[in-house]
Amino acid sequence: MTAQTTAAAPTVAPAAVCDALVLRTLKECLASGLGHESRTRLAADLAAVGAQGPGALDSRFPAAGRVYGRGPLPGWSGWSTEDAVRTVLLAQLPLEGKDLADEAARHYHHGDAAERRGVLRALAFLPVGAYGLELTDDALRTNDDRLIAAALGPYAKVHLDQYRWRQAVLKCLFTGIPLAKVAGLHERRDAELARMAAGFAAERRAAGRPIPADLWLVDAYES
Repeated sequence: MTAQTTAAAPTVAPAAVCDALVLRTLKECLASGLGHESRTRLAADLAAVGAQGPGALDSRFPAAGRVYGRGPLPGWSGWSTEDAVRTVLLAQLPLEGKDLADEAARHYHHGDAAERRGVLRALAFLPVGAYGLELTDDALRTNDDRLIAAALGPYAKVHLDQYRWRQAVLKCLFTGIPLAKVAGLHERRDAELARMAAGFAAERRAAGRPIPADLWLVDAYES
């Protein structure tokens, strides 16, 4: 008698870390910083991406800074206008899961530092599940403070495993990136991270080097 094959469990569509309300707030903040002409152009660009798919991003994604500006985004600390434009463009794609993650990766790997930062910021708004971790890991291997900080946003808070997350926080201490940029630090810090931070501080003292002023955020952990 032939063994019966067990049916695979239904696959649940991946959800974005940030919900639709947060994305709408981002769009509203973006619109508030753009002039009428730019808002009209952005609406047309979003419509084109939604209708045409990935091909419509080929020229629009890299041009975001030149077309819409590179200044700070109103109401979003650390974000630029071009970050927000690239985020809403990617979020407009009619894709999800690995297909969407692959499209985001294409723009990350072929883009400059600003484009890569935009992709990393966008990950929390995209329904890619854990498929975006390859990009987070790549950014955390760099020595670019902008990419490391962007990689440690809400997406990493939810999807990065504890071992890699601890290593990333320690890298922030080594490179001088403020720990305030690490999303979910208070929720995810643990005794092991406190031990690592204490060891880092001891090495710094022994070498006569300054200790980051915000190290107490992890060194003072109590279970």
